[in-house]
Amino acid sequence: MVVASTAVAAAGYLALRAVLNRQIDASLMSVASIQAVSVTDDPAGGMRFHEWDLSPEEAVLLRDLNRFAQVWSESGQSLLRSRYMVSDLPLDRELLSEAANGPVWKEDRYDGQPIRALYYPLGRQGLPHMEHVLEVAAPLVARDRTLELVRYFLLGVVLIVGTGTFAGSWWLGARTVRPVHEIIDQTEAIGARTLRHRISAHADTREYERLVGVLNTMLDRIDGAFEAQRRFTADASHELRSPLTALRGELELALRRERAPEEYRRVLSSALEEAERLSGMAENLLTLARSDAGAIQPRLAQVDLREHVDDVIERLQPRADARGVGLRVTTDRAVPIVGDGALLDRLAWNLAENAIKFAPEGGRIDVSVDAQNGDAWIVVTDDGPGIPEGSLERVFERFYRAPGAVDPEGSGLGLAIVRAIAIAHGGEATARNRPEGGAMFSVRLPRTGISGQPNLALESRSEPNTVV
Repeated sequence: MVVASTAVAAAGYLALRAVLNRQIDASLMSVASIQAVSVTDDPAGGMRFHEWDLSPEEAVLLRDLNRFAQVWSESGQSLLRSRYMVSDLPLDRELLSEAANGPVWKEDRYDGQPIRALYYPLGRQGLPHMEHVLEVAAPLVARDRTLELVRYFLLGVVLIVGTGTFAGSWWLGARTVRPVHEIIDQTEAIGARTLRHRISAHADTREYERLVGVLNTMLDRIDGAFEAQRRFTADASHELRSPLTALRGELELALRRERAPEEYRRVLSSALEEAERLSGMAENLLTLARSDAGAIQPRLAQVDLREHVDDVIERLQPRADARGVGLRVTTDRAVPIVGDGALLDRLAWNLAENAIKFAPEGGRIDVSVDAQNGDAWIVVTDDGPGIPEGSLERVFERFYRAPGAVDPEGSGLGLAIVRAIAIAHGGEATARNRPEGGAMFSVRLPRTGISGQPNLALESRSEPNTVV
């Protein structure tokens, strides 16, 4: 604002100066025309100015309005001057020569004051005066005094505008930033123990409503992540406690007294089973932790999804036979897909193994692999008890077990890993109940791989067919 107002003031000042100069020039030209006629109207060749008779007092009062006139010869000799002039006007010989071609102007000083002078050729009035030049001058005291007053006025305007703008901007800035500070204060007061608190300052103010909304949404996500982490830690501790307690109990029992080699072998075999269970659970937890961190990327390649599913079902067949469950793949054609073969094995293994665990004796599990509209589908159906309606979405949560579900061997992480693998490949996993009874788990995978820069979150294994 200071720069802008200064520019406007300077432009106004220069415009006013130009206007005043034009008025003075017009006045000088008018006086020169009148005096030129007066000087040259005597047929005998005598020269005189047309002047008023003024008393000394009147001359002083009209000093600023007075016009000085003097006639010069071409050689610079003074031929005539106004009666009230006590000395010659300042003469510029170069301009005196130029005046033969037309009027010229110049600013100078006379009698201690600034003047503006006009050199006017008298040759225009006739041949007798071809070598004569009329110089008419006007004092610039009034103009300079006016410009000085205008300068002070404009300077005051600039100062007032600058000061007012600064004060107003300071007030407006403080008023504008104050709500931001209040929002920051409330945000800084929220810690790990107060994540359920939300920002209420200026939540209904139009200018800050979106900011507060975004911050509260972020706090909701952070609160949800903290809650999930706390629940995950509690569930993991609970799941790890059971096998550790069983392992410790059997070892302590075996050490209470000397036992036969067969008994030690039985204890060690049981301990090995618990250790394998702990190892599998630790592997699953590590996989999910890496998935959350987004630090592991799958190794993508062109693979046949049906071939991988066939291999997994073949290895799970003995377990299904042991439970008296029929397990089969209902798809014959190849389904090519861009994905990580080891992770796809793991996905199919967890889906089929989950179905085997909950299928009734004598039941049947169908696994189909198909391609539709650029996506590949793995669908596992069983004729078991199905999933409680309130658990259809939660079955993919970590450590979640549906009400009434009994799975002494599981850790509640298998389906969570299924969803993580599906998401890592740009797909999704869903569950629903079949109308004729039983559950259906579906996994959709893009056949062309993941669009955009991959940020895939699950580990790809270098050995084929490695499944936990």
